[in-house]
Amino acid sequence: MSRMKRVVDLTLVLLAAPLLLPAAAVVALMVRTRLGSPVIFHQTRPGLHGQPFQMRKFRSMTDARDANGQLLSDAERLTDFGRWLRTTSLDELPGLLNVLNGEMSLVGPRPLLMRYLDRYSPEQARRHDVKPGLTGLAQVRGRNTISWDEKLALDVWYVDHRTLCLDMQILAETAMKVLRRQDINAAGQSTMSEFMGSKNRDHQ
Repeated sequence: MSRMKRVVDLTLVLLAAPLLLPAAAVVALMVRTRLGSPVIFHQTRPGLHGQPFQMRKFRSMTDARDANGQLLSDAERLTDFGRWLRTTSLDELPGLLNVLNGEMSLVGPRPLLMRYLDRYSPEQARRHDVKPGLTGLAQVRGRNTISWDEKLALDVWYVDHRTLCLDMQILAETAMKVLRRQDINAAGQSTMSEFMGSKNRDHQ
């Protein structure tokens, strides 16, 4: 499964490259003009088996700081342009480099933050038994409008039931979600709240 999945990832990315490369160039210019440098946002995220890698995305927030030099909250630094980038998922285009490098797959549990690693229950930690993805089952079943427990349960379900047919279905549903701009954020929030640990962690 893993070898065939890798072949499918590379094939789909290379086939889409003639369309995606010009789009990425335009978005890069827009980011440079509206948000400045750097254009690409790099952040260490846990990959397969929790091993760290550098995830790439187009920058969507400013570097605005308070009087003490501390960065403002994500919600305060997220501009209208950055919000548009996220709702269209254009900010994810640089992640295709992670796919080409073999650090990510097109489909899999989304790579979250390194500091979350010790907050998962043993069951939830199984989300790292596969490569992280640009999109995943949780993203087409509610994305940021469902709870962390629901999202992580979907990630683990994917690990246990993944097939190439399921991946194709998730990719198709992702395209529809992006076109309709559905399930981007929870009501009243511009970004997903931080995962502080599962409420069911002590019972797993």
